[in-house]
Parts: sequence; structure tokens; C-alpha cells
Amino acid sequence: MLCSLFFCAVAWARAQAPQPPLQTHGNQIVDATGRAIRLTSVNWYGFDEKEFVAGGLDHAPLAEIVGQIKKIGVNSVRLPWANETLERDPVVPAYAVAANPQLRGKHAMEVMDAVIAALAQAHLMVILDNHVSRADWCCNDNDGNGLWYNADYPEEMWLADWDRMAKRYREQPWVVGADLRNELRSGAVWGGSDAKVDWHAAAERGGAAVLSANPKLLIFVESPHYSTDFGGFDTLPVHLPVARRLVYSPHAYFDASTRFPSYEAMKAAYQARATFLLDRGVPLWIGEFGSCQTLQCGANAEWFRWVVRLLQEDSRLSWSYWPLNGSQSSGASRRYDAVETYGLLSTDYRHIAAPEMVEMLRTVEK
Repeated sequence: MLCSLFFCAVAWARAQAPQPPLQTHGNQIVDATGRAIRLTSVNWYGFDEKEFVAGGLDHAPLAEIVGQIKKIGVNSVRLPWANETLERDPVVPAYAVAANPQLRGKHAMEVMDAVIAALAQAHLMVILDNHVSRADWCCNDNDGNGLWYNADYPEEMWLADWDRMAKRYREQPWVVGADLRNELRSGAVWGGSDAKVDWHAAAERGGAAVLSANPKLLIFVESPHYSTDFGGFDTLPVHLPVARRLVYSPHAYFDASTRFPSYEAMKAAYQARATFLLDRGVPLWIGEFGSCQTLQCGANAEWFRWVVRLLQEDSRLSWSYWPLNGSQSSGASRRYDAVETYGLLSTDYRHIAAPEMVEMLRTVEK
């Protein structure tokens, strides 16, 4: 009888797992069975950084890191990548994959293939995020990565790169989405007559390029102002060539210059900036939010607790914590292997370094 109960439990767990591909239904994301799915995610950066490889492979075997992601309890991973990583596809530094000898001598995209395969094997969904053009730490207005293109990586290359990425993982069902571009800034606007900065028109072109290569992917669209302001998105929405594929993706971090006096004030501000779109019938996925892993950072930690409360109160909101990484990659203002103070994992990637945060996130898993 116990054995029968065990197999029943396994069958139930499998039945509860999301069944890709995903699509939208009103302001919900649904799986292939039509069941509503709340995307609960972590950001695992590195393919967008100067080592051209996901963080932590220098410290722990790939399977062990994936096991830690499963332990956190999320169902998906936002995987940032740079156009430079795809186009140059360099051999990754040996030191950056020191704990994974099977990856030494591999090119960056071969390592990405291995990472995505491991996540898929664990039934963790993947959202590919075009984070930057030139590989480096993000973000500021003058880093050359604020628009979807720059002089070295023009728009036609951005579109071609998305075509390549969508085709590369077209046969991998656990790759479920494409986040077209991270945190638009540097003069980007929503609409208008200047095509050089009109992110709305570019997002439609980018979405069409992705869906032409793989019509099963969700298309995630961020906004100007570091993806914090979706004003006008209701009157000038994104139109895609495949129906039921659009998700908008706001970001949220503590801002000491505009501190909220209360939870209700924060909730009202976020409603005005982005969450009003839920009432317009479009799903939202908070693609980035995070705080100090110790939660000993005063107003920043209070803000984080308020965001978790918002997620608890509104189950329509999907989310992705920034970041999973326990250590830094090389880049502007960064030091390789230094502690990632917002990271959920320890510097050896074998333990959870933010147990209180993880317990809070588990309260908004479903």
C-alpha cells in the first residue's frame, strides 16, 4: 500500500509540473493543458558577462547548481546573454568552468547548450534574456548597451541574433520565452516618430523575428526607464504575428531617492507604473527584483518585504529574483569571484546563502 501511495504521489507531482509550451489567456500564462501557470524564476547571469559563461561553474558541478535551483523551489530560470557572446562564441576561460572539467575547452554557446539541457532535464523552464550587446555588467545610461543596438551591434544583427537563438533552441520545449531586451534606457521611448529610439516599433520587429523562427515562444517586453514605467502601453500595445504570446516585464529595485512611506504607497505607485496592465488583460512577469541576502539593509530590506507582500496578495504576478549567483563575474564595477551580496546561493554555489529570503519567496511560489 505504501508503494502504491508513493507512485500516486509521484504521478501527482508530475501532473502538477508545467507542461510546455506556454501561451497567454487574458492576464494569465497557461501551459499546454490550459492550466494557469505562475512563472517563479531566478536570474542566473554570466553568459552576458566577460567570462561568457554562467556563474558558479568554477565552484560547483552543473548538476549541483541545478539541484540548488530546484531546492529554492522555483519553476524557471531567466538566462541573460549578450550579442557578443553569440557572435564571437569564444572558448570560455578554463578558470570559469574549473569545477566542470567536461566543459573545459568548450565555446560559450556549447556551454549554454549544456546549461539549458541540464535545466530542461530538471524540468526547469528557461527564458532567454538579451541583456546587453557587448558583454559586461549592466547597467547605466552611458554603458553603450542602453538601446537594443549600438554602432558595433546594429539592429539588423540584433534581429539576426534573435533568429539564431530561437532556432538554436527550437527543439528544446523547456525553453519557453524570449525577453527581447533588458532595461531600455539611453533615450529609449515608447512610440514616437524617431525610429532610432522608438522601442515600441523595435519590440514588434524583434517579436516577429523570434516568432518567425519559433512560434511557440512567449515574448517578454520590457519598458524604457530601466523597465520601470509602462505608461502608454495600454494605448499603444505591442502587436505580434502570433496570438497569445505577449507578456510585459517590469523591473523593481529599492530606490533611496524615492522611498515609499508605506506599503500602500508603494503598491499605488507600482499600480500606476505597471500593474494596471493586469486589468487590461495582459500578463506581467517582474523580470528582476532583489535585495541584500542578509536582509540587514534597513529600508532596502523593508521594501523587499513589501514586494513579497504584493506578490502574496496578487497571484496574477509572475516574478524572477535577481540573482541566483553567489559570486560576481568580471565587469565594470565588479570583481571576479567577489561575494554577490544580493545572491541567493553561497560563494561555493553548494548552499543557500539567503535562507530567510528563500523562505519568503517560497510563500509566493504558486
